[in-house]
Amino acid sequence: MPSRRAVLGGLAALTVSGCGGTADVLGLRRSVRIAVSWGGTELRAFRSVLDGLGISEYGVEVIPLGDDISKAFGPRSPRRPDIVMLPQPGLVRAHVNALAELPEDLADRARSELWSDLLVHEGTTYGLPFKVAHKSAVWYRPSVFAKHEVSPPRQWSEWLALNQKLHSAGVPPLALAAGDGWVLTDFFENVLLGVAPSSYRRLAAADKPQPSGDPQVAEALGLLGQLWAAPGTLAGGIDRCLVQQFPDAVVEVFGHRRAAMVLATDFAEPIVRGFAADPDDVGVFPFPVTAPGISPPIVVGGDVAVLPAPATEEARDLVRRLAAPSAVDPWVRAGGFLADDRTSGYSPELAELARQLVAGGNTAAFDLSDQLGPLGGSEGLWRVLQDFLIAIGGRGPGPVADAVTSALEALHEVED
Repeated sequence: MPSRRAVLGGLAALTVSGCGGTADVLGLRRSVRIAVSWGGTELRAFRSVLDGLGISEYGVEVIPLGDDISKAFGPRSPRRPDIVMLPQPGLVRAHVNALAELPEDLADRARSELWSDLLVHEGTTYGLPFKVAHKSAVWYRPSVFAKHEVSPPRQWSEWLALNQKLHSAGVPPLALAAGDGWVLTDFFENVLLGVAPSSYRRLAAADKPQPSGDPQVAEALGLLGQLWAAPGTLAGGIDRCLVQQFPDAVVEVFGHRRAAMVLATDFAEPIVRGFAADPDDVGVFPFPVTAPGISPPIVVGGDVAVLPAPATEEARDLVRRLAAPSAVDPWVRAGGFLADDRTSGYSPELAELARQLVAGGNTAAFDLSDQLGPLGGSEGLWRVLQDFLIAIGGRGPGPVADAVTSALEALHEVED
């Protein structure tokens, strides 16, 4: 199943040549090979970052690997990357024996509460945070809310009531990209983090996580079932949702205007801006609170730079350049980029998300499915949630309890 990298990418539309030019191809000077999973607008934005670094001492060759990014850790060869921009920081520990430690002057960047468990192993830092993804943002059209005299919901019950009101008025509330399993896991993670932060963190830290036996996982599935099962909530119904990928769901809201809102990460911004029929009719609100007394959840993903061992001096130099606060300015201006240590230079929508990330707090946690290994992937949580959606989508509350039981049984089958 393709991830958002393949969906956003258009890998085939871009060659593997990077900033180095003909001199690199002819081997006349040393090139730093940097493997990325980005494609399309993200890859173009990253190239603009590299162009802005003014590198003259060596060439840079960008290798877009998409969903095959793990192949960057294959046997050492002249074509092996010198740097990997890893989109799943949870995999750093799995590859730690193949990585060089980060230069000490950059190590503190990874020692925050959010990153240290992922990027620091036995006191040594192996990954540099480069780009973060805010996975708890709901993008919507304010004109629709104003017309029907509703406000962005703060509580889960308010979201359910809002969806019912919009449906009764003939407005499909929610576009859902169920064709991308990671979108469904984002939904589930937000609900679980909102209702049971301790269970979320316990599962993330477990050597052998067993979500099927956690009653709060069952509770989160039940809450999620309330949303997905409500008749008329999902724009286009289950059939459309199941074949709809991430960009398509965003376009449903802002281009076709066949839905009022969509759960979408910050990197949806270029799609929103590119397709919005009215560029001023764009808003973002935090994922609603799912339990009393708990702040809105903030689920975070990200891309980190790692150095396959042995690391060259040129590779270390390029990582240092990428770590400079101003290095990412071209991508910030292009949109769809957040860093966890800055709040300036963004659009109004992303500026609010950046403030939430910097504020952090007890409700900020890293992407759970990224930390569950295969259990969180296409044959685990992705598939379980797609089957759960098929069982309940738009059918009302009746089948939810049985679907929760079936989902827990399916999770048990794929647990180690």
